[in-house]
Amino acid sequence: MAYTVHQAKTQFSKLMREAEAGKEVIVMRGKKPSVKLVPVQASVSRKELAGAYSKGSVQWDDSALDPMTDEELIQYGFGYMLDAPLVPASEKVGK
Repeated sequence: MAYTVHQAKTQFSKLMREAEAGKEVIVMRGKKPSVKLVPVQASVSRKELAGAYSKGSVQWDDSALDPMTDEELIQYGFGYMLDAPLVPASEKVGK
């Protein structure tokens, strides 16, 4: 349904209900369509999101948590870490 700006301002609650019910709501500037009201998608709860990964749909083996080899570090763009000290010299104990 198309409405003028004046109609939209005076009947905004009605337009919202129509959009939420799935009806097309267009606001016109003169004879030109200007705005389309659409309902906001319902947010998905974390519980529902977690349920998307039902048991058995995601699989991995024990090697998934193994440290990367030097070749894998380079391949994934972490080659700069190969020569980096694990603990900066300024933080070493016993200095």
